[in-house]
Amino acid sequence: MQKPRPYLLAETNWKAAKSTDYKVAVLPWGATEAHNYHMPYGTDNYQVDYVAEAAAKIAWEAGAKVIVLPCIPFGINTGQLDVKLCMNVNPSTQLAILKDIVDVLARHKIDKLVILNGHGGNNFKTMIRELSFHYPDVFVCWANWFQAVDWNKYFDEPGDHAGEMETSAILHIDKNLVLPLSEAGDGHAKNFKFKAFKEGWVTAQRKWTQVTKDTGVGDPKMATAEKGKIYLEACAKEIALFLGELAGSSNDDLYE
Repeated sequence: MQKPRPYLLAETNWKAAKSTDYKVAVLPWGATEAHNYHMPYGTDNYQVDYVAEAAAKIAWEAGAKVIVLPCIPFGINTGQLDVKLCMNVNPSTQLAILKDIVDVLARHKIDKLVILNGHGGNNFKTMIRELSFHYPDVFVCWANWFQAVDWNKYFDEPGDHAGEMETSAILHIDKNLVLPLSEAGDGHAKNFKFKAFKEGWVTAQRKWTQVTKDTGVGDPKMATAEKGKIYLEACAKEIALFLGELAGSSNDDLYE
């Protein structure tokens, strides 16, 4: 059994925490939702936790005092309320949670927070604007872990949801969580029929059960654990580099 990792709040202890001058807190935020027939509901949580832990390890070993908070496992799933047990929290709930978390950080002089997002339905931009109003001394930013590198360099057809990328990632993290790919749906999905949506200058929430029959968006058939390993490691390295840069900077010196 491994020793507690000092960069994970859930594993460290007060003796260590009270004597450590943490510079950056990382908050993994996922979702609990259906991922085609073959993937676990906790896919987004497994992935974001894995990358957060891997990135923090690299950053910590390079001297950056980062602390990873426990993952928030529920995300915005208002377009999937008719999918059995897809768990939803509303944006207003997310903001309330964030306010409470940032309040704790501010009290303990941790003035940088990275929300590490693992769910495409989460969007923290307007929340960060409001947090900066209430807590002007805490720098809050948001990163989608899966955009740290270009996934097209690692996968033939990455997919949007439970496709080749996510299936590969979970096959590497824990292959026992994935059913045989022969049991997966093909992930075929419909798109909005209007020109403006196709051009990208209009956006809306998708009604998931009208878009996809198996809840997947993207074909997982070409997924492999090796692809997942290489991609996850590449993302973790990029995120670790950012955490190190952020930890080494003052909030008064973030621009050039």
